[in-house]
Amino acid sequence: MFSDLFKTKRHNDQDHLDKTKIPAHIAIIMDGNGRWAKKRGLPRVAGHKQGMETVKEITKVASDLGVKVLTLYAFSTENWKRPTDEVGFLMDLPVKFFNTFVPELIEKNVRVNVMGYIDALPEATKKAVFDAIEQTKDNTGMVLNFALNYGSRAEITSAIKEIVCAVQKGELTEAEITEEIVSKQLMTASLAPYDEPELLIRTSGEERISNFLLWQIAYSELVFTDVLWPDFSEKDLKESILCFQQRDRRFGGLKNK
Repeated sequence: MFSDLFKTKRHNDQDHLDKTKIPAHIAIIMDGNGRWAKKRGLPRVAGHKQGMETVKEITKVASDLGVKVLTLYAFSTENWKRPTDEVGFLMDLPVKFFNTFVPELIEKNVRVNVMGYIDALPEATKKAVFDAIEQTKDNTGMVLNFALNYGSRAEITSAIKEIVCAVQKGELTEAEITEEIVSKQLMTASLAPYDEPELLIRTSGEERISNFLLWQIAYSELVFTDVLWPDFSEKDLKESILCFQQRDRRFGGLKNK
């Protein structure tokens, strides 16, 4: 029963969104590619390929709705544990994705950003990522932010090390360490003022965060949907946003009656 509070409900009025209350930053845990493929008797990589097409559709819809930042959990630091052939396919996906989609991103005025431990990626993957960033750097619309080889605990650990180093060098005192200082050391810092998602969506029916943006989602609204990522559509995104718009966001306080 408790989990139903976070699940999306099917709304017939999902096209009647309040366009003045679109979440500025939406983050999505794109889950269910493997199950989508298994249901169809296909190899897991077929689900990842179809999921890539969903990324393209949702990116365009989010941009049209006026979202400022769309963060997609593309590959976690834990995903290296998957079978070698699947990891190889996932590493090749950004190459295929950006080669085909960058012209549309430029047309949509969407800028690509990537956060994560990029240096550990294969050379071809890194090149595709950096090329896409360079080709879209002058775009002024929505930021399409990929979390690639990203893990939130590792990110926070890296931030702590940077802060400790600053203290040791005398650039910072213990008393000066604030939440703002910590946020500035995280991989989302360049997205400010939209560095913290207002809405976090996870597809496929799973209801966990999986080491994703643990600091940044402190006050995010969470929406879980049973829809598998390759099936996630414009309608599903709008329903998730409508669910967000119906929440009473108090940030730990109380609203005046």
